[in-house]
Amino acid sequence: MADQEVEDALRRSFLGGLPRELVEDLLAGGQRTDYPAGSTIYREGSAPRAELVIRGLLRVFMSSPEGRQVTVRYAREADVLGIAVIIGGPANVRVQTISDSSLFRIDVRRLVDAARGDGRIAWALAEELNRRLYDTLQQTAVNAFGSVRQRVAAHLLDLASAQQHPQDRLVARVTQQELADAVGSVREVVARALRALRVAGVVATGPDSVLILDPARLHDESWSTDAG
Repeated sequence: MADQEVEDALRRSFLGGLPRELVEDLLAGGQRTDYPAGSTIYREGSAPRAELVIRGLLRVFMSSPEGRQVTVRYAREADVLGIAVIIGGPANVRVQTISDSSLFRIDVRRLVDAARGDGRIAWALAEELNRRLYDTLQQTAVNAFGSVRQRVAAHLLDLASAQQHPQDRLVARVTQQELADAVGSVREVVARALRALRVAGVVATGPDSVLILDPARLHDESWSTDAG
């Protein structure tokens, strides 16, 4: 039987609205695994799988042939990863843990079989895919049109996670000028954004690096409509 943390996360996820007998089957048929920060849990072309996030923060990203990366989604507690790939097949993305994370592997066969036989379950999966589409659109908008503070927060997360190794601290090795160039601003404005994040206890800054103290709050900063 799944532990209480798993049950609580499943109840808060979109899966919690599925018929109770299916929820119990998923709890009985799944498996929980803990991963240190910096772990890659899915690679391009891997077999489809679905994971419920119990705790932690994860990044879904794509890489160019030259090694450049772009984030398409962040996932946190009670989010479900992999619904798109269990329906559409393997995707050209990777999934990386940004902080220490705990995931619950969902029995894909049971979920897909149930959706094929029950329109309520199929509709719940369609609604989840719709939410993921809108989240991806918002992430794209932040990357392209966000405020300086939003773009700084998003770029720090992207840069630090791209440089991270398992169990390492989350550090973006970048100067203020390089950060300003990356987000299309000037150093003085970026310095103010970093100062605000430092005062809030989200980051600690050095001459050529930024240590991320609270990845979840930094992610919130990148999405906040109040960020200046």
